[in-house]
Amino acid sequence: MLNFFRQQNGSIKNELLSGITVALALVPEAIAFAFVAGVSPLIGLYSAFLIGLVATLLGGRPGMISGATGAMAVIVISLVAIHGIEYLFPAVILCGLLQIAVGMGGLGKFIRMVPHSVMLGFVNGLAIVIGLAQLGSFQTLGPSGMLEYLGGARLAWMLAMVAITMAIIVLLPRWTRAVPASLAAILVVTGMSVVVNRSLEPVAGERVLATVGDMIRTKTKADELAKLRAEESETDERVGSVAPAVTLVSDSGQLPAVGAMTPVVMDADGASAAEAGGIGGSLPLPFFLQDVVAPISLQTLWIILPYSIVLCGVGLIESLMTLSLIDELTDTRGHGNRECIGQGAGNVICGMLGGMGGCAMIGQSLINVNSGGRGRLSGVAAALSLLAFVLFLAPWIEQIPMAALVGVMFMVVIGTFEWASIKMFERMPRADFLVMTLVAGYTVWMHDLATAVILGVVVSALVFAWQHATHIFADVKFNQHGSKIYQLHGPLFFASVASFRDLFDVAGDPDDVVIDFYYTRVYDQSGLEAINSLSEKYLAQGKRLHLTHLSPECRSLLDRAGEFVVVNVSEDPHYHVATDRLG
Repeated sequence: MLNFFRQQNGSIKNELLSGITVALALVPEAIAFAFVAGVSPLIGLYSAFLIGLVATLLGGRPGMISGATGAMAVIVISLVAIHGIEYLFPAVILCGLLQIAVGMGGLGKFIRMVPHSVMLGFVNGLAIVIGLAQLGSFQTLGPSGMLEYLGGARLAWMLAMVAITMAIIVLLPRWTRAVPASLAAILVVTGMSVVVNRSLEPVAGERVLATVGDMIRTKTKADELAKLRAEESETDERVGSVAPAVTLVSDSGQLPAVGAMTPVVMDADGASAAEAGGIGGSLPLPFFLQDVVAPISLQTLWIILPYSIVLCGVGLIESLMTLSLIDELTDTRGHGNRECIGQGAGNVICGMLGGMGGCAMIGQSLINVNSGGRGRLSGVAAALSLLAFVLFLAPWIEQIPMAALVGVMFMVVIGTFEWASIKMFERMPRADFLVMTLVAGYTVWMHDLATAVILGVVVSALVFAWQHATHIFADVKFNQHGSKIYQLHGPLFFASVASFRDLFDVAGDPDDVVIDFYYTRVYDQSGLEAINSLSEKYLAQGKRLHLTHLSPECRSLLDRAGEFVVVNVSEDPHYHVATDRLG
């Protein structure tokens, strides 16, 4: 299904229109991740703009979209909750500096070590996670103040608009490619939703088709009520009694609040945050001008350092995996080290201007590629469009129905999932299939893409070592002088050391033994030590040992074996120890 994204070709028009489409899809994502991190929606939007622009200009993968992501948002939750938002910004800056150091150190190339089975699991797990994430758009604030799933007419209209969006994306390219299908679907369904909402009476005080603005207000109210309940619970534990109940009034009616001792959060004008919710704002300012400055001290460094290290690793893994995926989709080659530097620079600037940090966004990157975005212009257009939404177009953007954005993301899910992998069970090696399933399952269960990739690589490496541990064997023969010759075959490394030792009968061998390394390779220190240990055993038996076709690195370990061990280094040009050949 990845061929689905190869349908569009890059052009200036497609780049610009694709960027606008991506910006529209970025709005609810950035806001949702800001709520996850415990910061205001505008911080999420500023972060998406800042890191999206800088990473696009300086990164190593044209066409890839970066912004505020859930993977990094969940890391900073405890930092903001325990130490305060003033520690978030220096943590993001330090994260960016670490990422720049990784890129300058040339470590980005290690993404090439990710096996194909891990990539398949990553892609499939990602598709499922993106799909499940859209279920939140089918929720609304119930009478109890808790988020509840839609039902009745509102659910029916939501599903209908999602289906129309998906149909437009599938069918429109058959008639014309003048406009990206995703953008056309968003515009058409937005127009239809305006008509529907004006024609039909609200249900329980809510519009029939929820918009981006409705989503912001719903999330804000739910967040406020959750905090109020948490505060009341703490108060009850301290006081031992329940405070008199009060009532909060919302657009959907009366919501039972939790206690009179916990006030509603108010903004400067006296309006509640729920009522003031929106995406409108001004240009971002440096965090040190916002009275959110952490003290400059060694203690601050020790507080933010663990978070910064984790943010650095998670951000780079997700970004480099996205880079590999876009490489495959576009049949081009990105630059991993440059992408590390670009992501790092984006996070440094993002932190300086009061952002929550971020990394590559896989869903939005796939939307961009599918819409025709192939170069850096699409990323720049997306970032600048997002800024324009915040500065000038907030009231209009808030009218976009969530159904349109959900439909776009559902098409991303369909195009991302590698459906052919389901049929690979009979052809794919069982170990690779298990690795693919493990990575996908961990991604879905834990919603942690970075850890899933690391787990997949580790398991693949262990499987490889296990499979090759018994691939070492020896052809045994005797020469005319009565010497016993072991001609080794297969790799000698840490996992095959035990099998290597079992090949030899030290006590039963004659007084003159030859071990020929012509057809084997010594890959690590464990292999070298196994050779040294074997030579000492023959020495203890008073037997003479000849080691042929052995490299100088191996020979240097055998100096203490004395005259009973004769090392005959072959001049054959085809033999090298692995470290020699790769060095």
